[in-house]
Amino acid sequence: MIHLIQGNLFQGLPNEDPYAHLATFIEICNIVKIAGVPDETIRLSLFSFSLAGEAKRWLHSFKCNSLKTWEEVVEKFLKKYFLESKTAKGKKTISSFHQFPDESLSEALERFRDLLRRTPTHGFSEPIQLNMFIDGLRPQTKQLLDASSGGKIKLKTPEEATELIENKSASDYAILRDRTH
Repeated sequence: MIHLIQGNLFQGLPNEDPYAHLATFIEICNIVKIAGVPDETIRLSLFSFSLAGEAKRWLHSFKCNSLKTWEEVVEKFLKKYFLESKTAKGKKTISSFHQFPDESLSEALERFRDLLRRTPTHGFSEPIQLNMFIDGLRPQTKQLLDASSGGKIKLKTPEEATELIENKSASDYAILRDRTH
């Protein structure tokens, strides 16, 4: 288990993604279940093995047992390694999303979702995300979605609009895949 965890070392370098590190770490920890031992205890015990260099020194700078919960560790880890400037940059990128001229709806949707994943602390509600996505689409793509919705897609509920976009994206992806084959 420790060997798997050490295959996903986080050193605190600027190009490293602390969210991806935590997701992989939790995924590895979830492999093992020990009767009577909470997941939190396993994570707390093994987290230091997932760090190296500056990040390991940072964790050891806390007094022994001062970080008592997994939530505390995650909060302090993200505060240290996911800087506000990264959040601000990510929010700007998300809010200025535009579909590329040669990009399909499915490709644009996947790219938009990737932007959201890269900045999990963006703070945009789902309806706001939906509006940013729709506003960033090319006019032809918006027309297709409006026609498919029987009016204006923005007049649909967020759930209806999301379902319609998902369906159109799935058929768009299938067409693109068939063309490449």
